[in-house]
Amino acid sequence: MTKLPRLSTKIVGISFIASQLIGAAAMSAHAGVTDHDIVNDQKTTGDVVSYGLGPRGQRYSPLDKINGNTVKKIHPVWAFSFGGEKQRGQESQPIVKDGVMYVTASYSRIFAIDVATGDELWQYDARLPDGIMPCCDVINRGAAIFDDMVYFGTLDAKLVALDAKTGNVKWKKTLGDYKAGYSYTAAPLIVKGKVITGVSGGEFGIVGKVEARDAKTGELVWSRPMVEGHMGTLNGKDNGITGGAANKTWPGDLWKNGGAATWLGGTYDPDVDLLFFGTGNPAPWNSHLRPGDNLYSSSRVAIDPDTGKIVWHFQTTPHDGWDYDGVNELVAFDYKDGNKTVKAAATADRNGFFYVLNRENGKFIRGFPFVSKINWAKGLDDNGRPIFNEEMRPGNPADSGDGKKGKTVFAIPSFLGGKNWMPIAYSQDTGLFYVPSNEWGMDIWNEPVSYKKGAAYLGSGFTIKAIYDSHIGSLKAVDPKTGKIVWEYKNNAPLWGGVLATAGNLVFTGNPEGYLIGFDAKTGEVKYKFNTGSGIVGSPITWEQDGEQYLSIVSGWGGAVPLWGGDVAKRVKDFNQGGMVWTFKLPKS
Repeated sequence: MTKLPRLSTKIVGISFIASQLIGAAAMSAHAGVTDHDIVNDQKTTGDVVSYGLGPRGQRYSPLDKINGNTVKKIHPVWAFSFGGEKQRGQESQPIVKDGVMYVTASYSRIFAIDVATGDELWQYDARLPDGIMPCCDVINRGAAIFDDMVYFGTLDAKLVALDAKTGNVKWKKTLGDYKAGYSYTAAPLIVKGKVITGVSGGEFGIVGKVEARDAKTGELVWSRPMVEGHMGTLNGKDNGITGGAANKTWPGDLWKNGGAATWLGGTYDPDVDLLFFGTGNPAPWNSHLRPGDNLYSSSRVAIDPDTGKIVWHFQTTPHDGWDYDGVNELVAFDYKDGNKTVKAAATADRNGFFYVLNRENGKFIRGFPFVSKINWAKGLDDNGRPIFNEEMRPGNPADSGDGKKGKTVFAIPSFLGGKNWMPIAYSQDTGLFYVPSNEWGMDIWNEPVSYKKGAAYLGSGFTIKAIYDSHIGSLKAVDPKTGKIVWEYKNNAPLWGGVLATAGNLVFTGNPEGYLIGFDAKTGEVKYKFNTGSGIVGSPITWEQDGEQYLSIVSGWGGAVPLWGGDVAKRVKDFNQGGMVWTFKLPKS
């Protein structure tokens, strides 16, 4: 595909009359996206206007033209290259509105593409400063759309609002100080006319927070820090302390740089009118420096979208000593318990346990392992709190002879988790969750550390190792009512991409080997494979246009595994980087 020339690092717009004509019909037809459109995104199959195919994040589509009988006939209709030398990890999920696809790419770029032709309509490249400190590759996970604007975040912790038709900047706001380690890689969430964002940077001792801004102006409505002792605001005024006075569950001044980054973004359930955000690891990793539960790190929090008030919280790993975080998405779903409908929410945690909670009040319903050989905990108690195996907590450096390194333990799972960022899917037809998981452990030890602005704040060392010779990645179909693994697909390399379920009895995901794979949702039988040429770490979508069902996925190897993977990185060292959007459909009758 011929690409338009870059104009430094600013907008690469529709610069010439010829390129203005490409896709003009698609852009002129654009209608503003409303809150109603976003809430009903799962039901309205003609577009994808939210991250997760609906704010609940179920990643389920009622489309069924592509099904077990027809999927082998799908073929690429176009492939769009992100181009240039910025071919690092591509973790984006596209969104689609009125025949236009909006997709983000590595190094804080976003493209508008004509779905009918695959032609570029406009491109925006953020002007990134020197000295950005992304923890886990220069990725971006997606955009949001509302009214006539498209929103996405940048590696220097900016939130940018662009005109959906032209790509021109409407407003830009700072979410944090990138020199202190703040960044932003998640897809924003639109709720009630507000743009809801988190922040990244937990490895640098930042303080996690969730914030809401007016979608039209970018003005801050409320801010809610995720470490107790820090003040929140509502309409510019102090709005109380997050969970009580400082030092309640933190020692000394450790809360001041306590981590709990909200780096994956959140979900929203309109039934209970609550935002659900996960929080990352407490800082530093060395847990012996910060005894206590360290709220609200490694937790799920339910937040009032109007005020920023924390309504309830559930901490999956209190006093986290393994970097297990708690950011993984909390997905709202209903199920029947006898004649009673349970308003539940589920999450597959990095710590290796799958949790089902009551989403109205956060009460623990059940939990069970979804990966094998977990040894950091002996199980969960009746309230869902882990029963720690203290022998598997990395040792205190103060107990060693020279105070330089604590006892090394081999903990399972590794700090990259039984599941990391890659989104799960829930099928309304099978009642199963489809979880992209990994079977690995780590040698981990603690070291002394002190906070320094802009420097890594870990106090730990580690080496990740596979626990099976045959595979690391494992796509699992999980029954949330019983904990049963209904089927499993084993993959040699770690899985790092999102999942999509459809009414066509299909589940789609990609693997680092480069394949888009379609599975029978009930049995796990592979029904389709297509090699995209680079590892897939993005999330697939599907929608309907002109009576035809389309399927798109972003391809481009990268992310945390090749950077942090230790021994595991040997399995992926020969995988090629890339940056493409592949779009498929069935042939016309």
